[in-house]
Amino acid sequence: MFSMIKGSIVALITPFHEDGSVDFDKLGELLEYHVANHTDGILVLGTTGESSTMTHEEDDAVVRYTIDKIDHRIPVVVGAGSNDTKTAVDKSIKYENMGADYLLIITPYYNKANEGGMIAHFTTVANAVHTPIILYNVPGRTGCKLSEHAVSVLSKHPNICGIKEASGDISYATRISRYLSDDFVMYSGNDDMVVPILSLGGSGVISVFANTNPQEAHDMVQAWFDGDLKKSLSIQQKYLDYIHALFCEVNPIPVKAALNLMGKNVGGYRLPLYPMDPKNHDHLEEEMKKVGIIE
Repeated sequence: MFSMIKGSIVALITPFHEDGSVDFDKLGELLEYHVANHTDGILVLGTTGESSTMTHEEDDAVVRYTIDKIDHRIPVVVGAGSNDTKTAVDKSIKYENMGADYLLIITPYYNKANEGGMIAHFTTVANAVHTPIILYNVPGRTGCKLSEHAVSVLSKHPNICGIKEASGDISYATRISRYLSDDFVMYSGNDDMVVPILSLGGSGVISVFANTNPQEAHDMVQAWFDGDLKKSLSIQQKYLDYIHALFCEVNPIPVKAALNLMGKNVGGYRLPLYPMDPKNHDHLEEEMKKVGIIE
């Protein structure tokens, strides 16, 4: 049995210099910001981290820097997935050797695969490492999803410890909640569904919102586990419109804009990601002011 993270795991952005290179000094500042504000775990190389536009060498450098900087203070989850199973295996072994505490493995986008292929993909990766694996189901990004049957099979693998459920389908989440146990947990992959997922037995959230509001993301989950359901729901509801604004354009465009509005100076994007439409940027700024993130 693994000791699983309970709480808010930030899906961390990757800060860039003006020339587009990774800003490691700023990355260090952000990591310390999250430790100080009670983030329960760090995820690097997720969707929000823009690893799809980064080189393998940059990915490795971000992982190595993060693991060294965090220095076991909180768990580090590393996105090691690929649409190619061998690549996912190679990355998982590499990041295990670097000291990752958990690995996040996405469904094989573009290739998609049938149900048997999906199960074989995750099983092959899980068999290749000792580091516990979190499945990542996000059909809006990948064009494919894990079937309920696939989850039921994979949840029994001794090295698969959980799922980031980001389909936005509460009926699906309810169905797969039947397979949760001490050895297989579920995290909300949608910031507007944290409390509903917790009510199904979830263990927390892998959060974009936590980039700007780490304490509030932590408190929303902690209040639930402390039995203060009213407080947990009040945090969910207070920030709901702002959370929706964080996804008015494709992630991580708005959350990086939000961090820059807060004065964090995390830089811009790599194409094809592009600065926000001015109307959407104004809407994001307005929602941030409504909840007091900026004045």
